[in-house]
Amino acid sequence: MCLKCQKQLQSQSEFQIKKNKNIDSYFQEHLYIFTYQGIIRKIILDYKFNDKSYLYKTIVNFLLKNEKFCSILQSYDIIIPVPISKKRQKQRGYNQSELLAKEIANKIAIKYSKQCLVKTKNIIEQSKLNRQDRQKNIQGVYKLRNPYILQNKKIILLDDIYTTGSTVTECSKVLKKAQPKSIAVLTIAKD
Repeated sequence: MCLKCQKQLQSQSEFQIKKNKNIDSYFQEHLYIFTYQGIIRKIILDYKFNDKSYLYKTIVNFLLKNEKFCSILQSYDIIIPVPISKKRQKQRGYNQSELLAKEIANKIAIKYSKQCLVKTKNIIEQSKLNRQDRQKNIQGVYKLRNPYILQNKKIILLDDIYTTGSTVTECSKVLKKAQPKSIAVLTIAKD
């Protein structure tokens, strides 16, 4: 990444930690680095849809420069990526959240698992739906596996973008069945 783009990223970064005040929520806090606009929007779209999987390293390296944010992530036990369907993974060639989660886990030395949460159906892409339809579309598409791995653990659930929260809420609802100590959502950007 060129110096100009690095400076743009730096100026747009927020590194927010928002406590979830809704007592009915399945996750306790939302951590995100950017608002979904400007250069990060272009980077994420290229990363997801233009076969630029290598951009995950740029994103993770940027995240790692914030010591406070990293120390918060290190207080968790395990990081889990939001899964995508087998069909979508075959089309894209990779799961963008998986690449990010695996790299973060390696760099900050926490456990990584993609074995606990699986997507059982291929659905309409959430980005093509409105808020209400997103909630309906995502219901019942994730399944918990190996719950014993998550029991009494502090979990980070990683997704690339938080728009309405439908995806991470549904995933957190499923993960909650494993009786973890807590769940935090980490996203690169919030729309």
